Amino acid sequence: MNRIAYMVVKNLFQLPRWFYQICRFGLPGDKHTDKERYDYIRTVVKTINYSGKVEVEVHGLENLPSKNGFILFPNHQGLFDVLALMDACPNPFRVVVKKEASNLILVKQVIRALNGLFIDRSDLRASLAIITQMTKDVKNGKNYIIFAEGTRSRDGNQLLPFKGGTFKSAVNARCPIVPVALIDCFKPFDEKSSKKQKVKVCFTKPLYPEEYQTIKTNQIAEIVHDKIQEEINQKIG
Repeated sequence: MNRIAYMVVKNLFQLPRWFYQICRFGLPGDKHTDKERYDYIRTVVKTINYSGKVEVEVHGLENLPSKNGFILFPNHQGLFDVLALMDACPNPFRVVVKKEASNLILVKQVIRALNGLFIDRSDLRASLAIITQMTKDVKNGKNYIIFAEGTRSRDGNQLLPFKGGTFKSAVNARCPIVPVALIDCFKPFDEKSSKKQKVKVCFTKPLYPEEYQTIKTNQIAEIVHDKIQEEINQKIG
């Protein structure tokens, strides 16, 4: 049995209640705070990961900025990435994901509940609107996650090039940029097994505005890319 099916079976009786509450979070006019929504969904995620026999090992929590209003830039390995990040990160965050994911059951409900954004990279005007919205939200103390590769790597723990445009919101908001190394996060859902699995989430030292404000976004992308790949190489030896 693959792990997704195993997780569903293990939590079959709780899933309707979780799904109902997450849908309610995403309704217009919901009064819950971002933290209340995030903490609820994070508890669900931790339960799912535990029942699915996936251990999330966390490194570098001390590197998270002391004040909210930052953007996490992880590498992208697959569907388990957001589950790993939510399990690891105590700070509420919003997620930017590809428009294609807006049709996936549960994914779209969770993104709406977290006030996340769907981006259509083929539509320049829509992408600019997302950048503007992110900039505004981050200036108001909201945190975001965006995958700078644009799509998942199909080569295990090796990264694809990072896209410079994904860093425009951080530059415009003058916020901390936190590179995040995800290690083995492709394994829980790619490997056709429900055996115990361990993944790593490593928060590295942030880049602050005074460190990147004078360089171009494609150079920032290269720096963040290399920091993440270096962290991965060190952790896996």
